[in-house]
Amino acid sequence: MAVPKRRVSSTRRDKRRTHWKAAKPAISVCPNCYQPKLPHRVCKHCGYYNGKQVIEVEE
Repeated sequence: MAVPKRRVSSTRRDKRRTHWKAAKPAISVCPNCYQPKLPHRVCKHCGYYNGKQVIEVEE
């Protein structure tokens, strides 16, 4: 079984983890109501997806 020969210092460990972070989600604009929405998802405000009304939205 592989065992580390020496302890990994906190500095070395943290250097390796510098790019391990959450990315902010991409936001697109609904072409029907111009509200921000996540791409490839039904708009929460108007219920449209790909130019067609998919769900009924209560206001």
